[in-house]
Amino acid sequence: MKKAIVVGASSGIGRELARLLAEEGYTVGITGRRKDLLEELKKDSSENIIVKAFDINDHPLALKMLNELVIELGGMDLLIFSSGTGEINKELDFNIEKETINTNVLAWTAIIGWAFNCFIQQKLGHLVAITSIGGLRGNPNAPAYNATKAFQINYLEGLRMSVHKKGYKIYITDIRPGLVDTAMAKGDGLFWVMPVTKASKQIYNAIKSKKSVAYITKRWGIIAFLMKILPRSILCKT
Repeated sequence: MKKAIVVGASSGIGRELARLLAEEGYTVGITGRRKDLLEELKKDSSENIIVKAFDINDHPLALKMLNELVIELGGMDLLIFSSGTGEINKELDFNIEKETINTNVLAWTAIIGWAFNCFIQQKLGHLVAITSIGGLRGNPNAPAYNATKAFQINYLEGLRMSVHKKGYKIYITDIRPGLVDTAMAKGDGLFWVMPVTKASKQIYNAIKSKKSVAYITKRWGIIAFLMKILPRSILCKT
């Protein structure tokens, strides 16, 4: 039986992915800050779920709990990182920017690096991170959020290059959602907001296919292409 860990399974995409994995026969370790929601997921989904509640911003505790989780699972074949934060912050309130950077860069890097090194030791595994289409360009309304997602995208690309040189059977999947109906979808005039269930099924299929990069839902790949080629001069006038 395959073993997976989902970091950030108390709500949204992470919760739905954990449920899908359990349905597909995985033994799943789920993490998050809200233990009651994790226990609720375990009760509703499968006996093959192990709960570990912690805050990813407490790096020593997070890594300690993750190591314990791997032991309890009996190994780790797949890790999905689906935890993060981001707020509209036009006024550049430093406390908001700091929280975003601490969570999306420092805590993220600690856990992604830990998982990557675990897979390097066993020379196989699958590392998945939910980044964002927002990481492709800047955002005047949430500068830190888009910047941290750009960091994640580039970090994963670096890990993918490293694995390629080593020749191990380690897969790095960068999931770049557009707008999904979760607490992370903020702002006015949102469009193409997809239900969590639909987005999660596409993500799960991308994971099964071991894709390097996947835009969720698929139509957001068109937006991604346009974002990449849009001249900076036009963006600065908006």
